[in-house]
Amino acid sequence: MGQEGQQGRVRGHRHTLAGMSHDDADAQPTVAPEEEVARICADLIRIDSSNYGDGSGPGERKAAEYVMAELAEVGLEGTLLESEPGRATVVVRLEGEDPSRPGLAVHGHLDVVPANATDWQVDPFAAEEHDGCIWGRGAVDMKDMDAMILANIRHFARTGTKPARDTTFAFFADEEAGGVLGSHWLVDHHPQWFEGVTEAVSEVGGYSVTVPTPQGQQRAYLLQTAEKGLAWLRLVAHGRAGHGSVPNDDNAIVRLAAAIGRIAAHEWPREYIASVRELLDTLSTMTGLSSADADLEPLLATLGGAQGFVRGTLRDTANVTMLDSGYKHNVIPQTATAAVDCRFLPGHEDQLMATIRELAGEHVEVEVVHHDVALEAPFSGDLVESMKQALLREDPGAAVLPYCLSGGTDNKALGLLGIQGYGFAPLRLPAELDFAPMFHGIDERVPVESLQFGARVLGDFLRTC
Repeated sequence: MGQEGQQGRVRGHRHTLAGMSHDDADAQPTVAPEEEVARICADLIRIDSSNYGDGSGPGERKAAEYVMAELAEVGLEGTLLESEPGRATVVVRLEGEDPSRPGLAVHGHLDVVPANATDWQVDPFAAEEHDGCIWGRGAVDMKDMDAMILANIRHFARTGTKPARDTTFAFFADEEAGGVLGSHWLVDHHPQWFEGVTEAVSEVGGYSVTVPTPQGQQRAYLLQTAEKGLAWLRLVAHGRAGHGSVPNDDNAIVRLAAAIGRIAAHEWPREYIASVRELLDTLSTMTGLSSADADLEPLLATLGGAQGFVRGTLRDTANVTMLDSGYKHNVIPQTATAAVDCRFLPGHEDQLMATIRELAGEHVEVEVVHHDVALEAPFSGDLVESMKQALLREDPGAAVLPYCLSGGTDNKALGLLGIQGYGFAPLRLPAELDFAPMFHGIDERVPVESLQFGARVLGDFLRTC
């Protein structure tokens, strides 16, 4: 790479790759993204970046430093930003073939949810390879995609190739705790990294499911075009403290239990947003099964492990996840609390919050611990067409379907800047691999061949979008 690339200087936050001379290009070994994506994925898994959500984890700093070193090796100078000590995000921006076009953001997150090693068949941070798969925490969520992104950035730098348009690549901290110290922090404090960016691509989309059809089986790739909003709530019940032997009609625990019971028993009505309706109707055409509300179960079953994500997008949800009260067996406490994870469809936030407050009742306060928006983007346009074609060039005859994610991604933070986000972490998966349930699950693993496929597809997409 020329002198400018060697020093990693940025002009307007953009690395210019066109200045590479033939001699410099020859000095860099030619390594295709699919040739090193598995190594990068395994390296990242071996770095424990567990996010416990309370500040007690190791943080993302070591993983961020690894990304910085991989960029530096090919002459790129990334920028490492810390929201708090150890909570590190890396960003780098590459100039595109046509800088006059709106920019693109491609992002992943470096943190992972914790893993209890006794639950796993292997050490969750050893990145062992068995049966053609790399095993470990983050293999699915989302160090696999981080590796695809990083392998392609390195290939661009080595070869002087440019992405189709100016592209900001981000490796965020803190996604698994809502992005407060990662994507949201960057959007709030360093929005210049996303100047001119109109669209973004990240996780939990682009992976395949194998669908039974009257002709046999067909692979379908689920492209994420929407995601539910979230409200992490705390229920706080108040009562009268007292001795455990004395009757008490103002028991905070009893009041909390009643509120939890009402929330758990509530039947949230079904509503089919555009992406869900199109997914179900297209599946119906492929399989010959009905997509009518009353007959939906057989159709959902054709999605295999991915049906859980889809079931979560048929209605709003509220799940109690933690309880806390009391400090001694013979003392009635004055307060009792519960954590509730609520997810709402686009346009449903006010309705969900009103319903939760009504169900909680007069003696239970509802506090918002963390909130984030719902997203919905069209399953059309040039970017979507580029994603489709990149998949189909590698897997002709497959179908590409839209879907809504029941969880959330860092696209929520970018959405606050008006950036339209999609989920596109392309993986061609074996039909027998129950992939989707491994998000936050045990024995997380990704096939090496799927990583190689994804690296090729992502590179194709970045060059043509």
